[in-house]
Amino acid sequence: MQEVKTVDRESDTSVKSIRSEILQVEKPNIAVIIPALNEEEAIQLVLAEIPDVITSVTVVDNGSRDATAERARTGGARVVYESRRGYGQACLAGLSVNQHADILVFLDADLSDYPSEMEKLIEPILENRAEFVIGIRSGKQRPLHGRVGTEICIRLINLIWKTSYRDLGPFRVIRRESLEQLAMKDQTWGWTIEMQVKAAEVGFRVQQIPIHQRDRIGRSKISGTFVGSMRAGAWMLTTIIGLWLTRNRRLKAIRMMRTQENERV
Repeated sequence: MQEVKTVDRESDTSVKSIRSEILQVEKPNIAVIIPALNEEEAIQLVLAEIPDVITSVTVVDNGSRDATAERARTGGARVVYESRRGYGQACLAGLSVNQHADILVFLDADLSDYPSEMEKLIEPILENRAEFVIGIRSGKQRPLHGRVGTEICIRLINLIWKTSYRDLGPFRVIRRESLEQLAMKDQTWGWTIEMQVKAAEVGFRVQQIPIHQRDRIGRSKISGTFVGSMRAGAWMLTTIIGLWLTRNRRLKAIRMMRTQENERV
C-alpha cells in the first residue's frame, strides 16, 4: 500500500532553511510548469512570487486570446504554445520542453496559491522523504459546488485505492523520473486524478502539506460557473471509473516490471 503522509505547516525557520540546504549540495534542476488560459491579469504577479531556488519557469499558453503570453515573457518565463485545449494537454506540453529537469512543480496561473510556498513542497523530495508532494488547499475561496465535487472524487479514490488523499489540488511537486513511470495520458480535468491514482498503484511515497489560499484573479475555468463545475465533475468521475476498470492491467504491468528488476539483481 502506498505511503501517504499529511504534514502540518512547517515553521518559518524550517522553510527558510531550504534555500541554504540546496546551495550546500549540487543544485538540482527544478522546473515550474504553469498552464495558463486568459490569465493576463495574474500571470506576472504569479511569476514575481516564485522563489529564486527555481531553475526555470515555463508558462504554457493554452490558446489565450489576451496578453497572457506577452506578460509571461516579460515576467521572465519561457512561453510554450499549446493550441489543443485542456489542462492535461497543457501540462504535457510543459513536460515536453523540460526533459532535463530533476524536479517538476505544477502551479496554477490565477494567483490563488502562494508560489513562495513551493519551497516547503520541494523539501521532502530534496531530503528523499517523498517522490510526490501535494499542496492541500485550505479556506473557502473556492465555490461550494467546487469543494463538494472535489470531496466526492477524493472519497471515491480513497475507497477504491485504499489511500488517504485529502485534496486534488494542482499545486504539486514530483520527481521527473517518477512522473515518467506514471505514463500520464489525460488531456483535460482528470490530470491530477490520474497522477494520484497511478502514484498509489506504483507505491510512491506521498506527502500532503497544507498550503494557504486566496481569492483567485479572474473567473475559474472549472468552478467559475455551476455548469462548468458539473461538466468538469462528470469528466473527473468518468476518469476515476476508467482508471478503476483498467487498474488490473496496470498492476499486472507493475508486477512484471518489478519481477524483471529482481531478476537483473
